[in-house]
Amino acid sequence: MNTYQCVELITIEELCEMLGCGYNTAYRLLGEHKLPSFRIGRCWKISKEGVEKYIREQSGLLAEKNPFG
Repeated sequence: MNTYQCVELITIEELCEMLGCGYNTAYRLLGEHKLPSFRIGRCWKISKEGVEKYIREQSGLLAEKNPFG
């Protein structure tokens, strides 16, 4: 039996809200492949877990497993 694990995806708007940044910064991070993401047509789909990991790495909170709950 195959097991399929679904990744929670967020939109560019949700990414901006999570990071507290504007669209230009968000698109730059995606373009530089700093966050796990992909495109479907013109729409970006971003891994929420990847964003949380990026925040922990950038803030030095790697010791905490999941500070977001």
